[in-house]
Amino acid sequence: MFRLLIALPLALPLAACTPAPPELPAFVAAEIETDAQGRCFGYDTTPAVIETVREQIREPGDGPARYRSVMRQEILRERRVVKFQTLCPPEFTPAFVETLQRALVTRGFHPGPVTGQLDAVTLDAVQAFQRGSGGPDSPVLSLASAQRLGIRALTPDQLELMNRS
Repeated sequence: MFRLLIALPLALPLAACTPAPPELPAFVAAEIETDAQGRCFGYDTTPAVIETVREQIREPGDGPARYRSVMRQEILRERRVVKFQTLCPPEFTPAFVETLQRALVTRGFHPGPVTGQLDAVTLDAVQAFQRGSGGPDSPVLSLASAQRLGIRALTPDQLELMNRS
């Protein structure tokens, strides 16, 4: 009984030392939404692809041929919003961000140092990695990119598919 009374006042201040959930940059947190099953999704807007076409059109009339240039724009691909699965914000702990930074440093996308902070340098490196590997052109880390980096486990279905090939 006496030991409990001494330990209780010592334990209460330590209870307040639990780490706070990681704080994501506001624009990253705003781009992540959670569905009813608890999965998180990010969005990327791919721009439209527009081509400027210049044509030479012959002027009507007799005599020597006269041409005028006409320029117009054609939309080759419309703007699209792409939805992709991402990690949920509670998973972005300092330890996870350090692992992410080390994986990006190893692949030449992050100049270092490894800080455990989800800073602008790290977000730029994530975006460059994803753009180069066919992922979304977004600073929000996609689940597929985390798996390609080897910092997130593959699903049983993905493992089975890998073992078949």
